[in-house]
Amino acid sequence: MRTRVLALTSAACCAALLGAAALPASATGPGVGQEPLAAEAGAPPSAAPQRAAVRARAPLATSADPPATRASRATVPVCGTGDAVFWKADMDIDCDGRETKACNRKTDPYFLPETAFPSSRGEPLDSAVLPHVVVPGPSKVWDYRRSGLTGGSVVAVVYRDRVRYGVIGDTGPTGIIGEASYAMAKTLGIDPDPSTGGAESGVTYIAFKDSRVSPIESRARARSRGAERAREFVGR
Repeated sequence: MRTRVLALTSAACCAALLGAAALPASATGPGVGQEPLAAEAGAPPSAAPQRAAVRARAPLATSADPPATRASRATVPVCGTGDAVFWKADMDIDCDGRETKACNRKTDPYFLPETAFPSSRGEPLDSAVLPHVVVPGPSKVWDYRRSGLTGGSVVAVVYRDRVRYGVIGDTGPTGIIGEASYAMAKTLGIDPDPSTGGAESGVTYIAFKDSRVSPIESRARARSRGAERAREFVGR
């Protein structure tokens, strides 16, 4: 479930402050009935050093202020360095794209049969299969394109002791941030139900600049490139 309108403001230490996506009251952390997932083979570094790298980096300030009356609702700073953009938020579930048993108008009241970035075959992405992250549409506060990001850019998503890699696969409302595909949530052990699932907090997103993989739907290339860029990010 997505909340469509939230405010934005600039931050002195970061590129922007965006509103977190609102989650249903029943949203929980780990997926119900799911076993903890083991770390992906060949995908170092682990969660802890990536979180530490995010905290240690001095972010860039690049945005302008919107009307002051809207500023009080913004809660999530989006920060950038020379090699990555990162934010810490909740996780709302994106089921848009190819219609499947898991993602359709019955399971998701906000379902849209398209994604901002299509597959290599020109079709909507399959949110039930492809781990991907949703970024806000371009705005005066933050334009992902000016940060060296695009559809297919690699993203590391850190939740508790787990790190999973995916791509930027869709865009959402300009005023909210903190959304990822059904498949991304599931691989992190987060309840992927688009109506009742998600994580209320504690999810770190690290999007690597100039890291686009092709084809966008290649999970193997996203993992390989993600592990490579993550090592660089933490200085290993």
